[in-house]
Amino acid sequence: MGRFDQRVAVITGAARGIGAGIAARFAEEGAAIAILDLDEGQAQETAAGLGAAKAIGVGCNVADAASVDQAISRVLEDLGGLHVLVNNAGITRDNLLFKMTEDDWDSVMAVHLKGPFLMCKAAQKTFVDQKYGKILNLSSISANGNAGQANYSAAKNGIQAFTKTLALELGKFGVNVNAIAPGFVATEMTDATAARLKMDVAEFRELNAQANPIKRIGFPEDIAAAAAFLCSDEASYITGQTLYVDGGAKI
Repeated sequence: MGRFDQRVAVITGAARGIGAGIAARFAEEGAAIAILDLDEGQAQETAAGLGAAKAIGVGCNVADAASVDQAISRVLEDLGGLHVLVNNAGITRDNLLFKMTEDDWDSVMAVHLKGPFLMCKAAQKTFVDQKYGKILNLSSISANGNAGQANYSAAKNGIQAFTKTLALELGKFGVNVNAIAPGFVATEMTDATAARLKMDVAEFRELNAQANPIKRIGFPEDIAAAAAFLCSDEASYITGQTLYVDGGAKI
């Protein structure tokens, strides 16, 4: 018996990186998986490689209400239900404030704040009707502030307030809402940051490893392990919380 047997989990931005790691862990524990991503082809490829009894890849722009509604309708039709929603989709448009454009700001806010708003709004009807649901939002250690990330930090801090508010609104309907704030995690996105800073990837990772007490970087599997717990029935008495999975960097 897996923790997610008979459960359907939707993970946004899961074609690669942390989202793909969460999808793999949930599939191992019995969930039917819907991977939502802008890149539908990559989403379908990742879904096919999960080894899950049921897994689909769905093209979706989380910042567009019509796209979100269509994606949720397809999940309900193809997988027969919805029990877990993980809002993972994210982008970065890093720059110091004087260089940051209005589009840099708006794009990050659209994906990181409007996206979870639209996804939760679309999923909550099913959750409320069935008196059961798990929502997990991805924040970041950058929510505490990070130079060059005024947009990203503001959005990730906003996610924590959004999480607390939904927990207050939806708790009486059997819906748990929590967040994870990862520290540095080895993904294509962080490798791209190294390239932008003109640093070797290995050097960049080691620099970040030395910034926390356990002296290593995180991997998608680390975030997936925490996600599997928070989205399971074992965490039914936990809601409105943000768990920092960062090797102790926040200490």
